[in-house]
Amino acid sequence: MAGGETEGRLSRNRQRYRRFRMSFLIFLAVVGPGIITANVDNDAGGIYTYSLAGARFGYSLLWTLIPITVALIVVQEMVARMGVVTGKGLADLIREEYGFRITFLLMLMLLFADLGNTISEFAGLASGMEVLGVTRYVAVPMGAVFVWLLVVKGTYRFVEKVFLVACVFYIAYPLSCFLAHPGWSEAMTATIKPSFQFNSGYLSMLIGVVGTTIAPWMQFYLQSAVVEKGIKLKNYFHSRLDVIVGCIVTDVVAFFIIVACAATIYVSGHRDIQNAGDAAMALKPLAGRAASWLFAFGLCNASLFSASILPLATAYYVCEGLGLESGINKRVHEAPAFYALYTGLIAIGALVVIVLSESKQVPIILLSQVINGILLPFVLIFMLRLINRKDLMGDYCNSRLFNWIAWITCVVMIGLTVLDGFSQFLPGHGAP
Repeated sequence: MAGGETEGRLSRNRQRYRRFRMSFLIFLAVVGPGIITANVDNDAGGIYTYSLAGARFGYSLLWTLIPITVALIVVQEMVARMGVVTGKGLADLIREEYGFRITFLLMLMLLFADLGNTISEFAGLASGMEVLGVTRYVAVPMGAVFVWLLVVKGTYRFVEKVFLVACVFYIAYPLSCFLAHPGWSEAMTATIKPSFQFNSGYLSMLIGVVGTTIAPWMQFYLQSAVVEKGIKLKNYFHSRLDVIVGCIVTDVVAFFIIVACAATIYVSGHRDIQNAGDAAMALKPLAGRAASWLFAFGLCNASLFSASILPLATAYYVCEGLGLESGINKRVHEAPAFYALYTGLIAIGALVVIVLSESKQVPIILLSQVINGILLPFVLIFMLRLINRKDLMGDYCNSRLFNWIAWITCVVMIGLTVLDGFSQFLPGHGAP
């Protein structure tokens, strides 16, 4: 009897192991779009925003990362679900449901915003490489050629593998943070205990931290990537897991960036940094050369990674919105507009950083952030209307809880955009 029970237990364990192994292999096949999209969110602009949050306000803004992560998961899961269920990109759906004119105007504004974002990525690459001793006149052209060749000459699967490897290098930020020897108990308390300061500088920084995490381009890129990868409804659970893991990882990285700068730059009292490269330089005398180099390496990796994804995302959704052929798996002659747009954004972004001084780049980058902030609520409203369409989504419409969280996120983003406008006229205003 005992032998039979033991044999039965072993058999059940083997079955569980086989089910787990199969589920894990499916996850590895599906993984990519969610993790990549979320990690690109920690681009040069995001790293600078988080660095500035830690440098100016210490640990006090860490609490925002918890609600931000929840909102990011909900928003990203919605577009991944729409991609899996409909087999169409978000721009495709908006054009089909709301017409060409609205789609064209939306795509035009997003195109200008993403050009500014692409410039900021090459500016981040330049400042990071200068910390490592390489001039921008070498780093930026080489970076531009690399990201262009990667997409133009690669297939979707190859490019995705390169992007996933780039995600691994975000480990540079936790390592840099540990070398800074922060006050962990103080940081953890600030993470779970909300605090607020009633001044325009804090309000502006709060808006920057929230606004840098959920960007319009992310929604279009993630849905397009899910569609191009060909993820089917039967693998929806694993696609959802991919999104959740990506969102958590990206905000954990943001946590370490804020903590590293809070433990060093904020404590030193010299809290004004002009870009993420300045944050890396500031770490050197305070946390050591290794911490500074790791931070700069992380910045270069993030900038190069984002300089690949942002133009790619733009090419995807503009071509989808206009009904043109798009996709990395297509050759240049099959999708000429897609590759022309991708090439143009990279060329202009790199050229601006090489030719214009940093002070002249700033207005373009800031304008792109303003456009992002204005457009995001409109994109969220389109998404919410589409995902609650029974004829489109069938049994995969939003639950009541998801609708509540998504609508609250939308209202908060509109409110923050309005508050940011008013904060420009408050005394002591300091933009992040």
